[in-house]
Amino acid sequence: MHQVEKAGVTGRSAGLSLALISALAFGGSGVAAKPLIEAGLDPLHVVWLRAAGAALVMLPLAWRHRDLVVRRPALLLGFGLLAVAGVQACYFAAISRIPVGVALLIEYLGPALVLGWVRFVQHKPISRSAAVGVVLAVSGLACVVEIWSGLAFDVLGLLLGLGAACCQAGYFILADHGSSGDDRADPLGVSAFGLMIGAAVLTVVARPWGMEWGALGRQVAMGDHAVPAVLLLGWLVLVATVLAYLTGVVSVRRLSPQIAGVVACLEAVIATVLAWFLLGEHLSGPQLVGGFVVLLGAFVAQSAKREGPVASLPGGIEADPDVHRAQDRVSAEELADR
Repeated sequence: MHQVEKAGVTGRSAGLSLALISALAFGGSGVAAKPLIEAGLDPLHVVWLRAAGAALVMLPLAWRHRDLVVRRPALLLGFGLLAVAGVQACYFAAISRIPVGVALLIEYLGPALVLGWVRFVQHKPISRSAAVGVVLAVSGLACVVEIWSGLAFDVLGLLLGLGAACCQAGYFILADHGSSGDDRADPLGVSAFGLMIGAAVLTVVARPWGMEWGALGRQVAMGDHAVPAVLLLGWLVLVATVLAYLTGVVSVRRLSPQIAGVVACLEAVIATVLAWFLLGEHLSGPQLVGGFVVLLGAFVAQSAKREGPVASLPGGIEADPDVHRAQDRVSAEELADR
């Protein structure tokens, strides 16, 4: 038993380290993408480059889990259309108009929107803590956008950020509706196929053959410095997508849902700090306080969602390279204690 407990502690420590790496990688996606967009690349083209590049790298994983095409086609389509194409397209379009941190904080309304769906569409009761989480998230967002000054940011950018949150919530709802406890989908396989489907959809929408490919060979401005565009693209594909997914998926298998939720909230903090230092996107005091309240509300809402009608998502799938974990697995040490 002592060896099992020691292995459990080691597993949690490794899981926490991997989760922090994943949060750092995910949090850096907006900071890497925004200079490419400001250099002249269309946000949809940047999303396509990210999805297509990551799909190519993860192609061996897709082949290994090719049975998912037959077993869980709806889940793969939902992940590709909503979690990959929808969330990323809206998020990257949003950061072309508003600060990176603000766009990601708006996206964190996803869990609150799921609870709204449960309460007002499915007409199911939600817990008091869930309602508190929604109120906190919405109140914090009002501070982030400085609503008392008539919205301090571009309205279209805010709507695009909300679109990302809606796509994320839509995937959560779709995954829960089509889930079955006896037919769990491996999250690595779902991620790989989701990126492939998302890249295929974005190819039609973004039409990359009209992209300004020469921009990838130039230097782009990142704050006060100039960096090669291809270097940022490499970070976006290999670190902010592939590494982020792999470490994130492994970490949620070793951590409890509550700890995974806390670490996931660090993504917005990391994104805001990186944007502050690398892009010069400073937030005011009320906006920082509001951001903290948004994250607190998102965490409360997400934790409550697992206990309520929308219990968990199949296979520990993540909704997007920049946002929330959802995990419902029994750890090795818990099995040993039984």
